[in-house]
Amino acid sequence: MSLRSQQPETKQVNQISFVKPHIFDVTQHVKLLWMKEVPNETVRLDLFFDAGITRGNESIPAIVHSLLLSGTNEFSSVEIHEQIDALGGFLDTDISFETAVVSVYCLREHLRSISNIVANAIQGLAFRETEVEDVLRSMRQQFAVNQQKVKYVAQQQFRKNLFASDADYSTISAESDYDESKVSTYKKYWKEHYLNGLTRITLVGDLEQDEVDALIDLFGKWAIDGKANYGGNFTFQAQRINFPKKDAVQCAVRMGRFLFPKAHPDYIDFQVLNTILGDYFGSRLMSNIREDKGYTYGIGSGVMDMNHTGYFVIVTEVGKEVLENTLHEIKFELERLQNELVPDEELDLVKNYMLGQLLKSADGPYAMLDMYNSVDMHDLTLSFYDEAIQKIKDITPQRIQALAKQYLNFEDFLIITAG
Repeated sequence: MSLRSQQPETKQVNQISFVKPHIFDVTQHVKLLWMKEVPNETVRLDLFFDAGITRGNESIPAIVHSLLLSGTNEFSSVEIHEQIDALGGFLDTDISFETAVVSVYCLREHLRSISNIVANAIQGLAFRETEVEDVLRSMRQQFAVNQQKVKYVAQQQFRKNLFASDADYSTISAESDYDESKVSTYKKYWKEHYLNGLTRITLVGDLEQDEVDALIDLFGKWAIDGKANYGGNFTFQAQRINFPKKDAVQCAVRMGRFLFPKAHPDYIDFQVLNTILGDYFGSRLMSNIREDKGYTYGIGSGVMDMNHTGYFVIVTEVGKEVLENTLHEIKFELERLQNELVPDEELDLVKNYMLGQLLKSADGPYAMLDMYNSVDMHDLTLSFYDEAIQKIKDITPQRIQALAKQYLNFEDFLIITAG
């Protein structure tokens, strides 16, 4: 019988009992990760390609990514999506700095049929003139809309200036990218980065081995020939740049600096520091700049992981009249972390929050595969999470202060404002 008048006992997270996925070598450089232990009929299939936005200029990666299911010589894009819909499937695509992903969600009984539809659509991509024009028109319109948003301008200019030392990473979209169809260029990119650019397959579903083998046979022919190479030796100039926008009511802020990749010994400890500063609703930036000063609806900080590096960024939008005050308060919070030890009560709260989030992020086979994939892509193992738990529990106010002094100097930041 439960005692409603008694508070349940609080227990700390000590470790996470992971179920490791089955791993198959598609080729020497491409793996398939399969999480079989699923208590229902659902399946998720993810195809990772070496086709991120850094792999081409003039918005070619984003354009080709948008065209992937735009039709073959046999079927139009509408017919392809109708075929997937008729089988109860759902398709999702995503493109980031260094990777493009095509994801399939469906019931396991329809996985093979939907996989064949997707494979035939990508393999037989026809680059129909009408479809290409529709995609370019849509992307041009979206670009024009985005240019009116100060947060988009700040985001793009932050990327351009942070990665200024590498043309592949710093090139941003321009309206002229969508003015003229470049089908021959699109086809070349598609062949190089999709038909010969598959870097990884992940699969969640209670399937039979022969179904997994069929997926390897179906998509393995797209495997990349060698190991994908990514940038990592970036340099940037700490400076403040403003991009004025007439009639804008708000001003967007992006400020940050390069840090380190996920395997760096300071990575977990810095995540604790980052959480205190701006990575949860009760963070110092939120408490000061939103709750106390009322300058914004939201402000946050985060660590962005890349293959060979990472960067720290603070993001917000504020009224133009309080921009300088906001930057002053951000500097104040950075310096407070450098000059004052974090109180034990605040640190304990953040530790418990982070441990709870870590446990929550491992809830179920889908989440567990994502966590495994997240470390495996950086040549790490699942021991990363057990070490993370211990580091979170062991970190001291003195260690946090030392990290703040090393990495959170306001003068070391690139600051972009737009508005």
